[in-house]
Amino acid sequence: MAGVCALAAGIVVPASAQWNAAGHGWYSLQATTLRAFLSYVAKTEERSGKSLANGNFLWVDDLDSKKCAEVYARLQRGEVVLRRLAPKEGAERIEIPGGMIHDWQGIVFVPGANLNRVLEVLQDYNHHATYYAPDVEKSTIESRNGEQFRVFMRFRRKKVITVVLDTEQEVNYFRNSATRANSRSSAVRIAEVEDPGRPEEKEKQPGEDSGYLWRMETWWRMEEKDGGVYVQNEVVSLTRDVPTGLGWLIEPFLNSIPKESLEFTMGATRKAVLAQRID
Repeated sequence: MAGVCALAAGIVVPASAQWNAAGHGWYSLQATTLRAFLSYVAKTEERSGKSLANGNFLWVDDLDSKKCAEVYARLQRGEVVLRRLAPKEGAERIEIPGGMIHDWQGIVFVPGANLNRVLEVLQDYNHHATYYAPDVEKSTIESRNGEQFRVFMRFRRKKVITVVLDTEQEVNYFRNSATRANSRSSAVRIAEVEDPGRPEEKEKQPGEDSGYLWRMETWWRMEEKDGGVYVQNEVVSLTRDVPTGLGWLIEPFLNSIPKESLEFTMGATRKAVLAQRID
């Protein structure tokens, strides 16, 4: 799917921001924060392109032989394997003024599946609210042109606080070979929902909200081998930083949600594909 796993995002904390007792407040995404994020995404794209070209389609294949064998064994047992990539630029850490970058990769193995079956599930956006409930509340294909999709998704996530986000995502799928495919998605619009589910429900202005999801970029890869399909996902999201004195409330959401969402997404994808195969 196009990024359930990145339900955390970027926001800058201006000095004028005011916070209420629930930990919500008003933030404005600054140009310097966005530029730093876009620079990181560009370098991620470069890294992704190189790995596609060098033949190591899955990140597990870049590991040393012992670690690679260990990860493949875990995948064959049905585990979801995750790793976090540090936001670095060469040997230097990228500075994100007023924000934080979260970069996680996950991989899972779906036994007995084929590549077409996995793609059918991932592209079945009209049913993602079923496959990925409760993280996805609504999902609809707004338009499709061949392997290009524009989809609407509403995410809901609760961890101390509850956040509901409406997103518009553009997704492109590519066939690399008979046994390999990949996709690239960008959240082109993200809006926090105020009073969700109520008659007075409304979207806040994107970039002028509480700042739980401002930017989200997603890369999927699928490879059919070993009697099934390995499904890999990388999500890069931008979050605001943690305001002084509110770390106890905000930091668990900002730091744990990207990992937990990715783990849930990968497990739910495996379950959905297996269910389709049985049907």
